[in-house]
Amino acid sequence: MAIRESDLVNKNRIEELYNYFLKHSVICTDTRDIKQGAIFFALKGENFNANKFAEQALAAGCSLAVIDEPGYKKDDRYFVVNDVLSTLQALANYHRKQLSIPVIAITGTNGKTTSKELLNAVLSQKYEVLATKGNLNNHIGVPLTLLNITKEHEMAIIEMGANHQGEIALLCSIAEPDFGMITNIGKAHLDGFGGYEGVIKAKSELYHFIHKMGGILFVNAENALLQKLSEGMNKITFGTSPDVDFTGVFIEGNPFVKLRFKAKEDTQQLEEKPIITTQLIGNYNFENILAAACIGHYFRVSEKQIEHGLESYVPSNNRSQVMKTPDNLLLLDAYNANPSSMNAAIENFTNMNQPNKMVILGDMLELGVDSEKEHDTIVQLLQKNKIEKVILVGPFFMKSGKLINAISFSTSGEALDYLKQHPVKGATVLIKGSRGIKLEKIVEAL
Repeated sequence: MAIRESDLVNKNRIEELYNYFLKHSVICTDTRDIKQGAIFFALKGENFNANKFAEQALAAGCSLAVIDEPGYKKDDRYFVVNDVLSTLQALANYHRKQLSIPVIAITGTNGKTTSKELLNAVLSQKYEVLATKGNLNNHIGVPLTLLNITKEHEMAIIEMGANHQGEIALLCSIAEPDFGMITNIGKAHLDGFGGYEGVIKAKSELYHFIHKMGGILFVNAENALLQKLSEGMNKITFGTSPDVDFTGVFIEGNPFVKLRFKAKEDTQQLEEKPIITTQLIGNYNFENILAAACIGHYFRVSEKQIEHGLESYVPSNNRSQVMKTPDNLLLLDAYNANPSSMNAAIENFTNMNQPNKMVILGDMLELGVDSEKEHDTIVQLLQKNKIEKVILVGPFFMKSGKLINAISFSTSGEALDYLKQHPVKGATVLIKGSRGIKLEKIVEAL
């Protein structure tokens, strides 16, 4: 899938808009966050039509409003196009074509945001880097990110998310990345992708685009699926085996991940390399850390700079956070959850050498017809690993929790009330669930 020409204003109109953008390079899409002199793009959604707010945006200080319903045009400050979203995407792509800096794309089922932040921390030790902010990784967020790239930036890291086939291909056609990495491919958004095979097809769209453009892939050599999908493509490999381009060894994760790494051409032995102590939990983050080091090395960031970048990165926004409260040690990972990330988190937690362990899990959303089965599987994993202190939150886990007589609640608010009435002290608590369950609410009680 690519940007459809039928949806776009013609090239001359894009050039006209781009020339205006060069003088007014701030984009606004929300009247609640207007910047003086900005260009307002009147996007549409299922429940809103921003064409209605174009006049308000101009009154608040925008210098131009891009609209696709001519009836809202009042004067020459309105730029009428066939479709506002496609115009935003085309403008971003036109801007991308003017850039000569490396553009690195990252996608995957789990760990793409953490990988992006780690890579940004590493590359920023040497370069001026523009990286996707937060989770602006979709058909609107990617164009907005690209349009934030200025002449001061020397590199760009673009995170790409998807919940249906063709979406990564579209984002690639907009961002035109030279380099790319898929963190992993697991079970997520199964309903939108049409099952696990659909997820594989969708994520591999990044590989196919970069291969077609003659770019370079960074591939986890320990991931058999990614190795297979990238067969015959120009790639740099990282992993734990000595024959890869960039190798590392996991030392421990109790709770923070420690590791060593080295490049293949480095004559120093791996065991002679310094131990890197990160501020990330979970042995599943080892490959994300190693990937950032590998890519940093490719772009000639020194070993010392890579080490400093990795050790200084502190996770936030409910992702792999370690929180020490007066009463407990919390491992908070409540931004996202799917069967593969949930499995990895539980296995890692089981292997941690920490006292009085407790697990609080929230429903995994967007699994479609597989929802009940996948929640049952997670509950069985808890039973297998003999995790006895368990609180489950959400309608699917409420049902599955009956298999092990777990304490279950339909909402995080109910779980919060329970924890206030039954205080937990001296425990190490894993908190994991989809963002929609809002498990971060319960932190105040722990």
